[in-house]
Amino acid sequence: MDAATTSVVKPQPRKRPETSIQALSGETLCIIFSFLDIVYLIRCSAVCKSWSAIIDNSKLLRMLYCKQQQQQSDSTSLVDVSAWSERSLKMQLVELAMERHRFSLQEVVFVTRLFTLLSLRVDKCCMKMGAVLTGGASKTMRLWSVESYKYLDEFSLPDKGPLVDFDFDESKVVGLVGSRICIWRRNGERNMISLREGEILKGSCMRYIDPEAVVGCEDGRARVFDMYSRKCSQIIKIHDGPVTCLSLTEDQLIIGGSSIGSITVTCPSSNQRVATLRPIVYEGCVSTLCFNPCSRMLFAGSSAGRASCWDLRSTRRSLWETRVSPNVIYSINHLRNNTSTLAIGGIDGVLRVVDQGTGQVFSSCVIDTSGSNVLNGNSKGPCGAVENKRGRRISDDTQLDRLPRGSRPAISCLAVGMQKIVTTHNDKYIRVWRFNR
Repeated sequence: MDAATTSVVKPQPRKRPETSIQALSGETLCIIFSFLDIVYLIRCSAVCKSWSAIIDNSKLLRMLYCKQQQQQSDSTSLVDVSAWSERSLKMQLVELAMERHRFSLQEVVFVTRLFTLLSLRVDKCCMKMGAVLTGGASKTMRLWSVESYKYLDEFSLPDKGPLVDFDFDESKVVGLVGSRICIWRRNGERNMISLREGEILKGSCMRYIDPEAVVGCEDGRARVFDMYSRKCSQIIKIHDGPVTCLSLTEDQLIIGGSSIGSITVTCPSSNQRVATLRPIVYEGCVSTLCFNPCSRMLFAGSSAGRASCWDLRSTRRSLWETRVSPNVIYSINHLRNNTSTLAIGGIDGVLRVVDQGTGQVFSSCVIDTSGSNVLNGNSKGPCGAVENKRGRRISDDTQLDRLPRGSRPAISCLAVGMQKIVTTHNDKYIRVWRFNR
C-alpha cells in the first residue's frame, strides 16, 4: 500500500467521566463540613436527606453548638447538651440561626451584588434551597445559584400569553401562563404539562400546594385545579371584586386579597367563607399577601403603602397596621421558619425590614451612590455580569425625593434567604443584598 495514501488514525482522547458531589464519600464530606460555621452547616443539613444524615451522625452540629456556648458563657453557666435529643438540639440550632439572621438584617454592614442578566428583563422571583427562579417579559424562566450567580437551568414558556405567576420546588416548576397552568418537571426527562386552556378567566395570581393549584381571577373567584388529573375541581366565590393576590395554608385554607381592600379566608372542603379580614384604615387594594405557617400570622401590603398583620388563630381584627411607604407595596416575604423579621419592598425602591410582632421598621436600605460605592470582585461571564456595590441604611425621617433615583429602583418582587434578600426591579438584572459581611 502506498504510504502517501495511507491515512493515519489518531487515537481519540479518553473522556473523563463526569463527577458530581454525590461521588464524594461520607468521610470526605465530613471533612468539608468541618470547615463551616454553624449557620452554613445548618443550611447544608437542609439540602438533602443524605447530607442531613451525614451531619447528624458526625455530631458536628453538637460540637459546634458546645463551642459557641463556651465562647458566649463562662464555665459555671455552660449547658450540658450531651443528653439532648437530636430534635432538641436542632430546635436550639434553628433558634440560634434565626437570631443571627435577625441581627444581620438589623445591624450588620451589607453589600449588594448587581447581577446583570443581559437581555432578560425580570419582574418576579422566588428563592428556595439556594436557588433563585426568575421570570418576566421574556419567554424563558431561569434558575440561578444565589451563591455563585451561575445559570442552573431554564424553562421555556409556551406562546399562550404572558407569564403571570410562578413557584417551584425540588421536583417541578408551576407557572400561570396566560389562561393556563403549566408544569415543568425538573428531574429526568424534561416535559411540560399544560392544564386545559380556557378554564381560567383572566387569572391574576397563582399558588399551589400539592396536589392542587389555586388561581385567583378577575371575576372574584378562585379556581382550584388538580395538577395530576389536569381538571378544574372547584370554583369558589371569594370576593365581589377582582382577586389581586393569594396565599395558601397547609390546612387547605385559601386566603385572597381583593381590589376593594378586603381579605377573605375560605375553606374549599366546605365551600364556606371562614373569615373576612378588614384593615382599620381602608386605603387602596390589597397588593400582596404573605402567610407564616409557624406563627399563623398573615401579612398584607396595600397599594397605599400600608402593611397589616392578623393572627388567624384568635382574631379577625388586625394586630398592627403601619404606613411603611408613601407608595404601593409590591412584595412581602420572610425567611422560612423565621417569626421575627419581615422584608417589604415596593415602588419607592427602599428595602425595609420590619418586626413581625409589632410592625416596627427596624431598617431601611438603599444603594450607596457615592463615588466609592463600587467594590472589588466584579466579574463577567457568559450568562451575565456581577457588580459589587455598598448599601447604606437611611433614617425614618429621610426625605425619599431627595435621594438619587439610582439608589432606589422600584422593587417589583423580593425573596428572603439566610442573611440575604433577592430583589427584582422590572429590569435586566437582579440584586442580591448580603448582610453577612
